[in-house]
Amino acid sequence: MNGEIIDLGPSGTGSLDAADEHALRQAVAILEGKSFIGRLTEITGEPLAQVMKRIPGPVNRQINKAVQKALSQALEVALYRMGKTGIPEPAIAFQLASGLTGGISGFFGMTALALELPVTTTLMLRSIAGIAARHGEQLHKPAARLACLEVFALGPQGKHGMSGETSYYAARAFLAKAVSEAAQNLLERGAARTATPAIVEFITSVSSRFGVVVSEKVAAGAIPVVGAVGGATINLAFMQHFQQLARAHFLIRRLERRYGAETVRERYRSHEEIRKARI
Repeated sequence: MNGEIIDLGPSGTGSLDAADEHALRQAVAILEGKSFIGRLTEITGEPLAQVMKRIPGPVNRQINKAVQKALSQALEVALYRMGKTGIPEPAIAFQLASGLTGGISGFFGMTALALELPVTTTLMLRSIAGIAARHGEQLHKPAARLACLEVFALGPQGKHGMSGETSYYAARAFLAKAVSEAAQNLLERGAARTATPAIVEFITSVSSRFGVVVSEKVAAGAIPVVGAVGGATINLAFMQHFQQLARAHFLIRRLERRYGAETVRERYRSHEEIRKARI
């Protein structure tokens, strides 16, 4: 599967029609399927879970700072520089640009992360906005723009907890309060350029999950045989990972607008065989 989600046209209400059920199944396969660390293990041929355990504390602190800076810059773009209809350029253009920045980062190593990550994250956000617009999101609304940033907190991150909740809906539940309060805050203040507690909480919530994926990316880049060429490959996989998550996320949001959130959630949960096959 190449990550594209098939959308075969409009449908009615109630239970999902065949076309939308098929699209939802594809989305579940992405959102509950292979984690980013699983993708990287295939690329590098190395057990990255073990490499990550050896990342020293100072490097982890550098990663956390870079993640906070990247998301803060992405939020600035989302609120003040993102168009109302997304970005028309094709996804491949963003992938190529991301690969280039990754090659530079791979050549210079960890010292380049603070410069490279905000650029890559902003490129990804612009691509995500275009995907959102194509799925009918109204990007003039703060909630839709925050939903673009929400993508950075999605994706499989380990097995299910005791609740058995899906990775996707667990992430949305984790972010729900922060997203709601941040959107309300932006509406009330007219997107004033202030670091309000609600906005800070939202960025902190997203960064706590996005930071895990960035750490996996850094761990892959730390493998001696990777270098600049491998750095470009890793960054390309990084971009493609979040583009696929965005397609699945906004497909589900579109279905929720059509059928209702609870109907879609129950159909999502019904695909147990995909959830149990998670990597």
